[in-house]
Amino acid sequence: MTASSNFTNQFLIAMPGLEDPNFFHSVTYICEHNEQGAMGIVINQPTDLTLKTVLEHMDIEADDKAAEIPVFHGGPVQTDRGFVLHSPAGTWSSSMQVSEGVQVTTSRDILEAMARHEGPEDVLVALGYAGWGAGQLEQEIADNAWLTTPADLDILFRLPPDQRWQAAAARLGVDLSLISGDAGHA
Repeated sequence: MTASSNFTNQFLIAMPGLEDPNFFHSVTYICEHNEQGAMGIVINQPTDLTLKTVLEHMDIEADDKAAEIPVFHGGPVQTDRGFVLHSPAGTWSSSMQVSEGVQVTTSRDILEAMARHEGPEDVLVALGYAGWGAGQLEQEIADNAWLTTPADLDILFRLPPDQRWQAAAARLGVDLSLISGDAGHA
């Protein structure tokens, strides 16, 4: 991996031909990318769960406002483990700085703070993550499975999930509806 191929704090945008059901029409926020591989959270696949359901399962008292916060399918790895992407950063027990303004936190204290309305302003809660081994992500990008673009906080936290795939590609000037999912040779 070279410095120019570090995709931390980037969106991976699934090409229309990527048929893996875990990543079909997905946008993945890359939280870490180094020589050992990459880790990211899918940001546009909400589940039927809400934060209130997760908090109740963890015996954390929550009000109805938590029922408005969706929980996302973050990827196929460790789907029983929770991840909170958030901005601004904070001082939580188990956090990893992704960029100047974004952290991913896996500790209970952030959920307790969110239940008390004392958590970060922007949050995305996910179960599971997407992971790639050494060189795997770079190869998938070379094979045209993904487009990449720098992350955008509005897309990450504020845009409705069903609009994130097209919006992330639009940052590159790409209209995904005009791209065929089929490959061909002339």
